[in-house]
Amino acid sequence: MLTPNTHYDVIIVGAGYAGLTAAHELIKASKNVLILEARDRIGGRVHTQRFDDGTYVDLGGAWVGPSQDRLYALAREFGVETFKTYNTGKSTQYFRGKVKRYNGLIPPLPLFSLLSLDMAIKRIDKMAKTVNLADPAKTPDAQRLDTMTLADWMQQQMSYDTARDFFKIAAGAIWAADPTELSMLHAMFYIKSGRDFNTLMNVKNGAQEERFVGGAQTSADRMAALFMDRIVLNAPVRAISQTEGHVSVTTDAYTYTADRVVVAIPPPLQADIRFEPAMPPDRQQIMQQMAMGAVWKCYAIYDRPFWRDQNLNGLAATPDGHVTVTFDNSPKDGSRGILMGFVLGDKAREFSALTEEQRQASAMQSFSTFFGTQAAQPLRYLDHSYLNEDWSKGCYAAVPQPGFWTSVGHAIRQPVGRIHWAGTETSDVWNGYIDGAVRSGERVAQEILAVL
Repeated sequence: MLTPNTHYDVIIVGAGYAGLTAAHELIKASKNVLILEARDRIGGRVHTQRFDDGTYVDLGGAWVGPSQDRLYALAREFGVETFKTYNTGKSTQYFRGKVKRYNGLIPPLPLFSLLSLDMAIKRIDKMAKTVNLADPAKTPDAQRLDTMTLADWMQQQMSYDTARDFFKIAAGAIWAADPTELSMLHAMFYIKSGRDFNTLMNVKNGAQEERFVGGAQTSADRMAALFMDRIVLNAPVRAISQTEGHVSVTTDAYTYTADRVVVAIPPPLQADIRFEPAMPPDRQQIMQQMAMGAVWKCYAIYDRPFWRDQNLNGLAATPDGHVTVTFDNSPKDGSRGILMGFVLGDKAREFSALTEEQRQASAMQSFSTFFGTQAAQPLRYLDHSYLNEDWSKGCYAAVPQPGFWTSVGHAIRQPVGRIHWAGTETSDVWNGYIDGAVRSGERVAQEILAVL
């Protein structure tokens, strides 16, 4: 029975993968845990929408790939099957009014633009290897790299607009942010955190290699089912106050007390909580110097994946229009054809100003350009963005402003008294991904068990 009169060992703010994983580990260690979640569901930035006919789409995080070992382990623990993202056949490029099909990883760009793009990717991978993941500020030449934006570096490294255009598409897909918003140091950190640039971009042997049967929320659902009686939904945390002896956590309905608190929500959302005493300057700056990424996912559902008949894999890229990247998101058995298109960064904010009808028209125009007239008549269209959700404010993750890592980034995981921090933004491996969230939950649980 959850009551405000109970004193808990640990209160966890947020029931996404980070908070749920932390709860799971702490409960296994026989700790009395309470989870407070602002939404009316668990899962956080991972949300599988399911339809009556058995069709499902992932509105947030969706994929898993090589070296995302903690997410794979969680899926195995809860009996969730994975399957390969469809990647058979040719990819599609739309550029300068022409559709081109191609095999392999190399898009059919003009030779010198292609060489420039390839050289830039190799160079950024080489630079990323120098990053100190535990403390990026200790990376060689960190100050200069943290004040330079990724856009600045692109301008220096690539002489051809075409190369920069396609690098920008890749950057948008990786960070859901514009290269002008990222420091070079953060770009390097994020790339090494996820192995390398090609891993982050690719399907085969990449971060998009596999998906989850039943959707990415399934492991979270099954984990939460073990302790659903400890989770309070529709309970946004408004204030956290701490004394030498305990911490008080206040929602709209109650104030709860615990020995320790885990805040497992993105830093920009932490700024909406009133802390008493006030957070130290470094922590306040962390909350203020990170902004959520901007992305829409556009889904078109068809009776079958018709593009496969044309030997197309559903992957497409273009610098034109709102939808710049697409994937085949059909279920494992191909019983439905599902195309998913990303609208990213500045284009996502522009997309947000459109009506639902205008958004659908724009997405359908892109899908039709890539895959032909059949794409214009889906059984169902839907799109989703976390930009307008109070309890996300964006996706995939919070993006630090230039200068962040060399000023306050060292404190991203640093407890403040009895308050501890989790979330994918705090992970040094697979930062920004579901696997990073899981790792952060495991890390913060061990951090607390060491002191309780």
